[in-house]
Parts: sequence; C-alpha cells; structure tokens
Amino acid sequence: MIWYRRNAAVTSLVDTATSAASSAANTAGTATSVAGSMANTVLQPLVFDPLRRLQRGLGGPDENTPINDSDRLWVAVDGMGGDHAPGPILEGCLRAVELLPLRVRFVAESAPLQAAVAAMDLQDQLNGAVARGLIELVPSGPSIGMHEEATMVRKKRDASINRAMDLVKQGEAMAVYSAGNSGAVMASAIFRLGRLPSIDRPAIGALFPTKDTEQQVLVLDVGANMDCKPAYLHQWALLGHIYSRDVLQVAQPRIGLVNIGEEECKGNELCLRTYPLLAGERRFVFAGNCEGRDILSGNFDVVVCDGFTGNVLLKFLESVGSVLLDVIKEELPRGRRGKVGSAFLINNLRRIKKRLDHAEHGGALLLGVDGVCVIGHGSSRALSVLSALRLAHSAASGGVMANLHALGANGPAVACD
Repeated sequence: MIWYRRNAAVTSLVDTATSAASSAANTAGTATSVAGSMANTVLQPLVFDPLRRLQRGLGGPDENTPINDSDRLWVAVDGMGGDHAPGPILEGCLRAVELLPLRVRFVAESAPLQAAVAAMDLQDQLNGAVARGLIELVPSGPSIGMHEEATMVRKKRDASINRAMDLVKQGEAMAVYSAGNSGAVMASAIFRLGRLPSIDRPAIGALFPTKDTEQQVLVLDVGANMDCKPAYLHQWALLGHIYSRDVLQVAQPRIGLVNIGEEECKGNELCLRTYPLLAGERRFVFAGNCEGRDILSGNFDVVVCDGFTGNVLLKFLESVGSVLLDVIKEELPRGRRGKVGSAFLINNLRRIKKRLDHAEHGGALLLGVDGVCVIGHGSSRALSVLSALRLAHSAASGGVMANLHALGANGPAVACD
C-alpha cells in the first residue's frame, strides 16, 4: 500500500475538483488539469524506492548526500571511445563528478575535444570542473576506430585507450572506462595492465536486472571469448564469486552454469565437462545448471557461459527491454482519461524504464586483468557513461582487487588442457 502526504494544497485541490464536478458541462478539462497537477506535485509517495539502490549501485554512494572531496577516487576515461565520442562521453563525466565521489582524468585528442565542447556548449561546465580539480584533461595521439583491428593498440601507442590504461598502471587512477572498440580495450588491458595470476582469459561480466528489485545477477562471459575451455568457465566462476561477494555484498553468491536443462547429464561438451569442475569446487556455492528462463529469476547471483552465448543473452535482454517499453507506451490509454491515469502512474512508469532501459546499466566489467576496467556500449551517451562510472567507482572502492590477487597467489584453479 502506498500512503500519500495530504496537506493544505491537496485539500484545496480536492475541494475545487468536488465543486467543479457539480457543473458537468465544464468539468472535463478542469478535472484533467487538477488530477495531473496532484499526481505530479502534491501526491508524493511515502515509500522507499528500491530502484534507487539499484541505480546508485549496491552499497554505493547516495546521490543526495554531499560529497567530501577527500573521498573522491580518480578514474581514467577514454574520451575517444564510442560512436559519438568525445562530446557525450565528456557530458557524462561532467554529470558524474557532480553526483559521485570521483574525479576524472579525461584522455582525448585535443582538436576533436575542443570541437565537441563548442558544439555542445560545454565550455563553462568544463572550465568549472577543471578549476575545482574534478576533471583533468590528458592529451592523446590518434585514437583506435570502432572498426579497426584490436592489434592496432600496438601500433598506436599513444591512443586514448592506451594512455588511459597507463594511468591505472602508474597508480594515477583507480579504474578505467571506455566505450570504444571492445577488442582493442581488452587487448590494451592485457598488454598494459596484464592478466591476474592463474587467469588464462579475462571475461566481460555484465550485471542483469532480476525480478527482485534489489538483486542483480552477474553474467560472464558476454563477449570476450567465443571458444572456451572448461577451465575458463571455472576461473570465471571464481572471479564472479569474489566480485559478487565484495562489491555486490552478497554473503554467499550462488553460481550457475548456463545450460539447456537442469540435469547434470544435459548440454554440449563444454557444459558436460564444466559441470563436475564447478560441482567439486569448495570455494563457492554451485547451485547447478541455469536454464535461460532462470537467469533473471533471482535464484542465481553469478552465471557463467561462453562468450558467444553470453553476448546473445546480453543483446536479447537489451532488445526485450526496448520492446517492452514501446509496448507499455503504446498500450497506455489515450484521450483525457488516459492523461489522468498516466499522470497518477508517472512515477511507476519512470521506475519501470530504469529497470528495463539498458542505458541505465551502462557498463560491463572486464574481470581477470590486473585493474578495474569497465567497458561501455559503443552507442553510449551521457546517461550510460554516468551509470558506467558509478559501476567503476563501486568496483574500485570495494577492495575487490586485493582478493582477486589473493586468488591468484593460491595458484591456478584448474590447468587448461
């Protein structure tokens, strides 16, 4: 049940609507206006919105709390990465430094950046952020295009993604974010940061929403490795377990293996060979096979699969969210009655959008490299950048890297055959 605050303004509006109702010929437009005003300004739900916790990251900072500058972490941002860079990437960073306890070292080519700042009228905002020490501009050489080969990271040594990775390697940033060529980001991370000991292949992990508004499920790999060995999935399960425990604050993460059935005997060769490795692991809780319908059920905290399957899941989820939002918009009643009903539902509709819109969950983690690395969607704009930087801050401040190093110090999980 939602309780609403009733004050003098509400009483006045209700009395006005009641008296107006007696004049049937003139009430339709007045009622619509009054109801819309009440829904938008006076009737305020006195309930906790659990999606605020999802949006700011589990255990993350509250955007309404004043930020202490001493608590800010440096994050390196590849300003030239993405289809729309550098303008929307910079805009997202400017929002992030106002809402999150972080500072940004923005790595970009000078000429394109200046042109984008002028075109988007961001000069005053940028100057203010630079003057306050919230953003530092770091010049770079020619960037790596979205359609170039990942090997270009070796040829373009001063590219923005390489400079951003170097900042993390040199300790000048706690995390790195890029919405650029994912192959180049992964290659640069491996060459510049290096792999964690005992990890053969880094994996991209994406957080999916579940039917529980306060729970997310970590799915990995979602695109870094198309052909996998059972040992890779076992290593990713260990990485996911540590991340879910330390950053998402899940006491006993439940690990699942994406498969076509719950039974141990089902699946392809990769699944059949991976199952006993996960079942025999004592460092985490293996909850068994996870069918496609169970991924968003809330019964699993981490699920592992090969990168081909994971990428299909990721893109399908993005499309389902977009389709559902379009369906809801199309099915809302039209006319004056529809406007009245929609006015009362506006807050609910906004929360639905936050849960389903992939732009609200703007980044995926590259797990297995020696540093916090977040990869954004190539089409990322300001909102996606803000969400990705929130994720980067949560990972960097959660102490996850210390435990990942401890995992490597214990030797390889399973030798690759």
